[in-house]
Amino acid sequence: MAPVKKAALPDDSRARTIARTILTIGLVVLSIYVAHDFLAPIGWAIVIAVTTWPLYVRFAGLFGRRRESVVAPLVFTLLVGALLLLPVGLAIRRAAQEIQAIEQSITQYRETGVPVPEWLPQVPAVGERATQWWQANLSDPKKAAEWLGTQDSKDNAAAGRALGAQVLHRAFLFIVSLIALFGLLRHGAWAANRFLETADRLLGEPGERLASKMVEAIRGTVFGTVVVAVIEGTLIGMAYLAAGVSNPLLLAILTTAFAMLPLGAWLVFSAASLLLMAQGGSGLAAASVFGFGAAVMILGDTFLWPALVGNAARLPFLLALIGIFGGVQVFGLLGLFAGPVILAALLIVWREWLMRKQP
Repeated sequence: MAPVKKAALPDDSRARTIARTILTIGLVVLSIYVAHDFLAPIGWAIVIAVTTWPLYVRFAGLFGRRRESVVAPLVFTLLVGALLLLPVGLAIRRAAQEIQAIEQSITQYRETGVPVPEWLPQVPAVGERATQWWQANLSDPKKAAEWLGTQDSKDNAAAGRALGAQVLHRAFLFIVSLIALFGLLRHGAWAANRFLETADRLLGEPGERLASKMVEAIRGTVFGTVVVAVIEGTLIGMAYLAAGVSNPLLLAILTTAFAMLPLGAWLVFSAASLLLMAQGGSGLAAASVFGFGAAVMILGDTFLWPALVGNAARLPFLLALIGIFGGVQVFGLLGLFAGPVILAALLIVWREWLMRKQP
């Protein structure tokens, strides 16, 4: 008797694919939920690694055969961390000095009143009335104390604790970002290959082109942001020097660093204008510093920055402007680079996938 063949089981490859897809999506969602507080520092690490990768390759070549060891990525990561911390450290040091001086001045003004600035009576049209109001409300110690408020040690202690907690939290996130940067530099080639393989498997050859274009967009966006910040900081620094603001070089460095942040440079040159007035400078010089800084920032952020970023990411001017400010609104500071890159990726998909002529 011939053996009886068993009936073939139905092909369940489709069901397995659906199950794997659901499991993968669920794990991705859970992973994002668990690590959502660390997505921003990891995102910054990715941006820095992608931008500095060509420079890192040359730097690692100095170590010869040890370029794939721990030494090269560790040293490069420490150099990047020091470069990022330099302007922050200068800003904290300067802010601490100014805050201490301001607290001493406020304490003195509570006791003696605020003297009328020498330039206030010279202001056209409103100088005389402004001087009278100042003498009636701020030169009198009692009324000046009402305007300046009373000093409460408990409130100061609570504010100090809150500030300390924020500093520790930001420092921890910065360390996480440096650790992620070290890992990306050490295993950058392997991670890039796996990313390209995944893009090719999911999207085919267009996926690899999309990944390469996104890398170019990230590098171009960072380059444009840094170039515009250096130009703005240099021009406003010349205004500091011409107006006679104290420590013009330090303020120029801080302006350059904060120009990479939305409204950051505005805070610096506004503080420089107030500092010039507090040190006895003329109101015209202080107003000139503020007006020149505002003009430079408006022209730079509205026209030069979107033009450079748009050309680097191959974005039209309007889309570059929307990507920059919309990205900041949605993603915070990381949106400076994420916004243009997302719109650049959308344009690449439209141009190369949807609008490509069929053979």
